[in-house]
Amino acid sequence: MTKPDNHPPAPSGGLGVLLVNLGTPDAPTPAAVKRYLAEFLSDRRVVEIPPLVWQPILRGIILNTRPKKSAHAYAQVWTEQGSPLAAITAAQALALQARLGDGVQVSWGMRYGNPAMGAELAKLKDAGCDRILIAPLYPQYSGATTATVIDALGTALQAMRWQPALRTLPPYFDDPAHIGALADDLSRQIAILPFVPEVLLLSFHGMPERTTHLGDPYHCQCRKTARLLAERLVARFPDLRVETSFQSRFGRAKWLEPATDGVLRAEAQRGTKRLAIAAPGFSADCLETREELAIRGSEQFVAAGGEQFAALDCLNDGEAGMTMLETLVRRELGGWI
Repeated sequence: MTKPDNHPPAPSGGLGVLLVNLGTPDAPTPAAVKRYLAEFLSDRRVVEIPPLVWQPILRGIILNTRPKKSAHAYAQVWTEQGSPLAAITAAQALALQARLGDGVQVSWGMRYGNPAMGAELAKLKDAGCDRILIAPLYPQYSGATTATVIDALGTALQAMRWQPALRTLPPYFDDPAHIGALADDLSRQIAILPFVPEVLLLSFHGMPERTTHLGDPYHCQCRKTARLLAERLVARFPDLRVETSFQSRFGRAKWLEPATDGVLRAEAQRGTKRLAIAAPGFSADCLETREELAIRGSEQFVAAGGEQFAALDCLNDGEAGMTMLETLVRRELGGWI
């Protein structure tokens, strides 16, 4: 059957991968941060307070006070390519594209801010990708991270008349490829430090403690990642003590403990002089690692009596991290690629 001359273009048969991370403001300015926080903190999975109670607090207080402080923090880590998270996620997509070849189209998007994951999904479909793997770059599952990606995915699909077939990358907190990549990369970084750390602190992003009691597996998955990683690292560095903590507390609710800032102070006060910190819950360096840990964490440790401090990089687009990501993605593309 001959296609009519006025038939709209309908490319198909392509295979796509969409990497998704949390998000970032468009610029390190109060106005840009305010737009970003308004979207992020309005997600009911992120803040589980009834909107009638929360929105007046958000609009009346938080969005009028927090953006200036956060913009200053972003300005300290901003790069020529933009925010670290955006720049690194873009680099991960390029590196994965090179590894997978022309048979797969790799793109990236953000759950909050730009480039919006819904728009990037539509671009892949318009380019002919009718089979797409959505890859949330969160090793540990949480309703406030992984689940929000799936929520946004559903919203994007509602606007699509011709929907692609979809798969999603599951959490990989205990995957041997992930633990191996972390162990290899952190070992490499520790080995080239100008000092021998006494303690390696594994800092994960915090969550309100109540989320665990409500059934969120995040805390357990963080602890398992830390345990498996510590077992691998201690075998290589037998004198290294590995501890676990949770950072980025917000609000008055009780959060997962111990808190990273409290552990840094306590370690210094108990006599620890040399400490390294890593963030194995983050797939790419971001504000929370480069400002909260590398800058403020160092200040907290030294002010309490510590002497030497190092914030280790996330896997980012390095060899170990990209080998891991390729392994995970190829596994999930099985039968398609």
